[in-house]
Amino acid sequence: MDRTDALERLDAILPSDGGKDPLIVSVCVIAGTAGAGKTSLALRWAHQAKGWFPDGQLYVNLRGYDPGEPVAAHEALHRFLTALGTPAATIPADPDAAAALYRSMLSGRRMLVVLDNAATVAQVRPLLPGNSHCLVVVTSRGRLSGLSIRDGAERITLGTLPETEAVALLHAVTAGHRPADDSRNLAELAQLCARLPLALRIAAERAATHPHMGIDELIEDLRDESALWDALSTGDEVEADAVRTVFAWSYRALSADAARLFRLLGLHPGPEFGLAAATALSALPIRRTRQLLDVLVGAHLLEQTALDRYEFHDLLRAYAAEQAKAEEPPRARLAALRRLLDWYVYAADAAMTLLWPHHKRLGLGQPPPDVNVPGFVDYEQAVDWAEREQANVVAAVRVAEREGLDRYVSWLADLVWSARAPSAVIPDLLPVMEQGLRAARRSGDREAEARLLEALGLGNRMANRLSASREFLDAALTLRRELGDRRGEAAALNALGLLDARTRRLDAADGHFLRAGAVYREVDEGRLEIVALSNLAASRLQAGRLDEAARDARRALEFHREAGNKRSIGNALRILSALHLDRGEPLEALRTADEAIAIALELRNTTLEGYWLLARADALRALRRFGEALEAGQRSAVLHGRLGDTSRAAMGWHGVGETYQAMGRPADAEPFHRMAVEAHHALGETWHAAVALDGLARAVQEDHPAQAVAHWDEAIGLIAEYRDDRAVAFRDRMIRARQQASHGGV
Repeated sequence: MDRTDALERLDAILPSDGGKDPLIVSVCVIAGTAGAGKTSLALRWAHQAKGWFPDGQLYVNLRGYDPGEPVAAHEALHRFLTALGTPAATIPADPDAAAALYRSMLSGRRMLVVLDNAATVAQVRPLLPGNSHCLVVVTSRGRLSGLSIRDGAERITLGTLPETEAVALLHAVTAGHRPADDSRNLAELAQLCARLPLALRIAAERAATHPHMGIDELIEDLRDESALWDALSTGDEVEADAVRTVFAWSYRALSADAARLFRLLGLHPGPEFGLAAATALSALPIRRTRQLLDVLVGAHLLEQTALDRYEFHDLLRAYAAEQAKAEEPPRARLAALRRLLDWYVYAADAAMTLLWPHHKRLGLGQPPPDVNVPGFVDYEQAVDWAEREQANVVAAVRVAEREGLDRYVSWLADLVWSARAPSAVIPDLLPVMEQGLRAARRSGDREAEARLLEALGLGNRMANRLSASREFLDAALTLRRELGDRRGEAAALNALGLLDARTRRLDAADGHFLRAGAVYREVDEGRLEIVALSNLAASRLQAGRLDEAARDARRALEFHREAGNKRSIGNALRILSALHLDRGEPLEALRTADEAIAIALELRNTTLEGYWLLARADALRALRRFGEALEAGQRSAVLHGRLGDTSRAAMGWHGVGETYQAMGRPADAEPFHRMAVEAHHALGETWHAAVALDGLARAVQEDHPAQAVAHWDEAIGLIAEYRDDRAVAFRDRMIRARQQASHGGV
C-alpha cells in the first residue's frame, strides 16, 4: 500500500532548510472512513520523518471510536507532560493550566505529535502546542472542520486506494500462497472490498488460506454476502457497508468454534487481553483456545501484540460485540461474562498472595470447575500479571456494575486495591473502589463494606486526600467494632495512626499505634503487632524522641529479618537511616538507606524506592557527595510525580534545594524550595510547608532579607501549635535566623 500522494503531501509540510524555518502548517488532519489506513499512514510517515523532529515524537491513541471510554484531553495531557519529564506532582489539575504548561514545555522544541483516532475537536485542541516548529498529525474518521477554520489545519482525506494499489496489495498478501490470479479478477475483488486496506487484507488472507478455491468462487461468495448486507443496510455509507460486508464474509467463513470465540471476545471489557481470559470466555481447553486465536489472527480479525496477548481493531471489536448480542442468547452471554469475571477474581486473588501476602484473603472458596486459575511461580510473575491486567480489572468492575452483578463489583474493586501492582498510581484506583463500596452496601455485604472503607482510607491518605481518608477510616473502625472483628479493628486503628502521623498529630498517632499493637497481640497477630511498633518508631522519630524510636525500630528490624518480611525490613531500615543521620552518623545512614532501596528494587516497587531515596539523598548530602545527592533527590521527585504523590514529590524537590544550598548555590536552590512550598501549601500540610519555607528563606536571605523574614514569619506561625521536641527546636532555630536577617536587613 503506497499512498504515494498522501506521503508527498505530508512531506510538503516540512521546510526545505533541514528544520530551521517554521513549518508551513502546524496541524495536519488525516481524515477518512474506517479501515482506510489512517493510522498506518501516520505512523509510517512519522518513522520516515523522525530526522526532522530532533526533540522527539509524542503519540497517543485517543480511542475516539472505540466501544469503551475514549481518552479525554486532560488524560492525554498528563501522559504527554510526564513523557516530557514533568513530575506528575507539578502538573496542574485544571485542564487549561495543564494545557498552558504543555505549550510552554514545547516552546522552542521541534517535535512531532501524533493524535490517533480523534473523534472531536475538543479531544484535540488542548493538545495543540501552538508552536510553528512542532507538527501535530491527527487521524480521524471525521473532517474536524474546526481545526481547519480556527487552527489552519491541512486536511488529507484518504479515500479508497487506487485500483492499481489495491490490486498490488492483494497480490502482495497472496503471493506464494496460491496460483497467480488474474488482475481483472483481483480488481473486482478489490472493488467489493471498497478498495479499503483493512478489508483488502482480510479478503486477501482468506484467498491465501484457500489456495484451491478459485478466485471466481471467492468473488461470488463475497458478492452474495454483499447482496445480503445491502438488503439489511441503509446504503447511506457505502464504504462502511463494504467493510462490514468483508467482516461478515470472513466471519461466516470461520469454523463454528472460531466464530463463537470471535463474538465472545467482543464481551471482553478491555481493548487488549490474554490467552487465559480468552479461555475463560470460550470455556474450551487452553490449547484449543490458542488454536482458535491463531485462526483469528491469521484471518486478520485479531492482532497478536505479544506472546499470548491480543487486541482488536476498534471496528472489529464493535463488530464482534454486535455478533455476540445477535447470536448468543442472553443467558449464554451472561454465563460467558461470569466466567471471565470469575477468572479475573480468582487470578487477582492468587496474585495477591504473592504481591501482598499479609492481606486478608477474600474467602472465595474453590473456583468453579471451568475457571483455570493461574499458578504464579513467584513474585515476579505476580507483578507482571498485575501490571498487564490492572486496566482490565478496572474495566471489569464497570462491566459488572452495568450488568447489576454487585458481588463481582465489590470483589473486583477490593482486588483492584489488594492485588494492585507495586507501582500502581493510587489516585487512578479510588473511583473504582468507591464503585465497589456502593455495591457492597447495596448487597448488604458488611464485611466487603468494611474492607473497602479501610482501603479507601489508606488510598486517600496516599493520594493526599486527608479529610476523605479520615472519614473512610472512622467509618471502617465503627463498622469493624459493630461486626466484632478485632483484627479488622486493629487494622483501622493502625491506619488512623498513619493518618495522624501524616498530619503531625503525633500524640494521637502514638495512641492509635499502641492500641492497634495491643489488639493484634490479643488476637495473636505477632507480625502485625510489630508493624504497628515500627509505625510507632516512625512517629517517635518525627517527634525527636530518638532513643525510644531507635529501640522500637531495632526490635522491628530484628523480628522482620527473622520472618523475611522484605517490605517491613526496608521500612525499619529507612527509620534507622534517619536516626543515624540525626546522631551524626552519615555513613551508617547511607548504608541502611541503600539496603532499603535494594529491597525496593527487588520488589519492583517504585513507591518504596522513591520514598527511601529521600533518606539516601539526605545521607549523601551530609557526606558532601553532592552530585549523587542531587541525583537521588531528583529521582525521588520524578518517581513520586509519576505515582501522583504530590507530597513526597515536594519532599524530593526540597531535598534538591537543600543540596544546592549545601553546595553554596542558593540561587539554584530557590526554585526547588518554592515548588515544595507551593505543593505543601496546596495540600494543607503545615509542617512540611514550614520546612520548605525555612529552606526558601535561607535561599533568599542574602539577596532579599525582607523576603526571608516574611517566609520565616509564616513558617513560625504554621508550627506554633506543635509542642514536640523536634518542633520546638525547629521553631527556636527559625526565630534566631529571623532575628539575624531582620537586623541585617536594617
